[in-house]
Amino acid sequence: MSFSEQIFEKIKEFASPKEISWIEAKSTGSLQSLQTAFVATPRFVSKTTIESADSINNVDINNWTLDRLVRVYFLTKFDGSDKETYTKALDTLFETAENNEAVALISALPFLAFSDYWMLRATDAVRSNIGLVFDAIAFQNPYPMQDFSELAWNQLVLKCIFNDKPIHRIQGLNERANQELANSISYLAHERWAAGRTIPAQAWRLVSKFMNEAIFEDICTLFVSQNQNDQIAATLVCTETDFSAAKEELKKHQELQNETFSWSMLEV
Repeated sequence: MSFSEQIFEKIKEFASPKEISWIEAKSTGSLQSLQTAFVATPRFVSKTTIESADSINNVDINNWTLDRLVRVYFLTKFDGSDKETYTKALDTLFETAENNEAVALISALPFLAFSDYWMLRATDAVRSNIGLVFDAIAFQNPYPMQDFSELAWNQLVLKCIFNDKPIHRIQGLNERANQELANSISYLAHERWAAGRTIPAQAWRLVSKFMNEAIFEDICTLFVSQNQNDQIAATLVCTETDFSAAKEELKKHQELQNETFSWSMLEV
C-alpha cells in the first residue's frame, strides 16, 4: 500500500461520508485541480482532531487536524514523473501559502518526491517566526532527522531550547546529538546564567556522550542549583556519561544517586 493509500485509509476513519465523497472526487483531478483542492480543503473538510498511534512513513499524525491530513493527501497525489512541472506546482503553493497551508506543506515534506529539492523550504521553516510553521518542521516530522546537515539540525534544536519548546518531540533527537551541539548548549547556558536566567533542564540530555572539562563544570553548577530539575539533569548526565570526573562527582551527591530519575520527568 502506497503512502497516499495509507493516508486515505486514515482519513476515512475520521471523515464523514460527504467529506470522503468530496475528497475522492478531487483526488483524481488534474494537477491544477489538486492545487485548487489543497487551498479549498477547509471549506469542505472539518478540523476534527486525529487521534492515532499509527505513523505513516515515520510521520506521527497524532493530534493533526483532519483538514491538515487531507491537504497532505492531496499533495501526495501530485504526479512526480516530471520534476520541473512537479516542483513548480508545489513551489507555487509554498509561495502563496497562508499559515495553515504552510503547515500542511511542511508536514508533507517526508512524502514529497525529490527530497533534496525541498531543503531550502525546510530550513526557511526553521527560521520562521510563525510558531505553527516552525512546529511543523520541528515536531512529528522525520525530514530534519533524515535530511538536515549537522549545522541545520543544530539550529533547529537550539531554537527549540532557546524558546523553551519541548525538544523531546523532535524525531531523532538522541540519534543526531553531536559535539558541536553539546558545546552550543554549554555556551547558551553561560549566556543565560550571566543574565540571571536558565535553560530547560532537559536540554542537558544532549551532552552526556560529549562531556569535556567545560561541560563538566556546567554539570557541577547544576548540582548546586536551587532548581530540582537542574539537579535531576545533572544526575542523569553523570549516570549516562563515561567521563570519569563526572562519575566521581556523582558520588558526592548520594541523596540524588539513590533516586530513580528519567529524562521523561523533565519533559513538559
